[in-house]
Amino acid sequence: MLPRSAPSISRPEPDLTLGLGRNWRQFTLLVVVNAFVGGMVGLERAVLPLLAEREFGLTSKSAMLSFIVGFGVVKAVTNLIAGRQSERIGRKPLLILGWIVGLPIPFLLWWAPSWNWVTAANALLGVNQGLCWSTTVVMKIDLVGPNRRGLAMGLNEFAGYGAVALASWGCALVADTYGFRTALFVSGVVVATAGLLLSLLFVRDTTAFALSEARLQPGRSVPAPSMRHVFLKTSFSDRNLSACSQAGLVNNLNDGVAWGLFPLLFASHGLGVADVGALAAIYPAVWSLSQVGTGALSDRWGRKWPIAGGMAVQAIGIWIIAGAAAARPYGAWLAGSLLLGLGTALVYPSLLAAIGDRAQPGWRASAVGVYRLWRDLGYAVGAVLAGFLADVFSVSVAIAVVGLLTLASGVIVAIRMDEG
Repeated sequence: MLPRSAPSISRPEPDLTLGLGRNWRQFTLLVVVNAFVGGMVGLERAVLPLLAEREFGLTSKSAMLSFIVGFGVVKAVTNLIAGRQSERIGRKPLLILGWIVGLPIPFLLWWAPSWNWVTAANALLGVNQGLCWSTTVVMKIDLVGPNRRGLAMGLNEFAGYGAVALASWGCALVADTYGFRTALFVSGVVVATAGLLLSLLFVRDTTAFALSEARLQPGRSVPAPSMRHVFLKTSFSDRNLSACSQAGLVNNLNDGVAWGLFPLLFASHGLGVADVGALAAIYPAVWSLSQVGTGALSDRWGRKWPIAGGMAVQAIGIWIIAGAAAARPYGAWLAGSLLLGLGTALVYPSLLAAIGDRAQPGWRASAVGVYRLWRDLGYAVGAVLAGFLADVFSVSVAIAVVGLLTLASGVIVAIRMDEG
């Protein structure tokens, strides 16, 4: 008699119920991972412009800001690729790849014999940020569903930019005692290794949640459009998506200027490295802490007016910093940094949530990638523009012009974007 075959054991279907409460464990883990992502870029916020000036002897502001140009262009293109590829191969593989790319960065900064090495390290940082930050954003959107998307993005950006602030301040403190390169190397190795291990061992892919959400919308579950169609829709033809894309570009334009020129402005008035780091950390710290509340409020108030109003608040903060009196500038820098942080907190999670609102689940990751392409091109545009204006006129003039562009972007959102 032939032996009877063993009964097949069916594996239980994974729980794909959407919601922040239902998926809080994975969501919290992704928040922690994104803190390490933010920490990678935060290490450079106060230290790298000073490194350019003091160790490499760069005097041209355009040359100094070249590291931001490379970072911005590479990150922007990587965002676009990550959005589309995450719909094809899943979110987690791209997250892990991003951390692997990030591992050589501290070694390049440690050994750099010329500024070109620093620029190359920041190109890798652009890949790291584009892959890791993009996928953690998309994964959180996958998990929470439509009802609390603003809160989810607020928590995501709170973690990322809170880590930017802490890493900026902490790296400056270490640099003040042990030197710029030691601070960048030791901190970079710790952050990149921890982020990779967390992502590799504990993060689960969330693509199935997006597919499940798409199936719950039978009237809207059409085949995903081509990448060309998504690009044109997100960039130009859709009023809401295109308004978000231009606002994202200008927001990161002024963030790039804060990264590249604010430390030089503060140091030019005699502040030490640790004091520059503390002051440079205030803006992302306020931005981080405020985003949980502003993201949740955008779920109630809608996305349009937090974005438009936030751009106006940013512009005021930038002008205060640019126009600070030479005799007693610290109070003005502090006030301007607080306003810039608050304005950015109003804008940042609302923009991401607005993209998630408008794009359908089947092509949402691609739309997020296109939006983040335009947003992070702002780093490159801001660095080129601000470097030119600072070399021809002054750092203060460059910062003031960026404030004007920020206000104009908010006006475009007020005119072009729909209510809701």
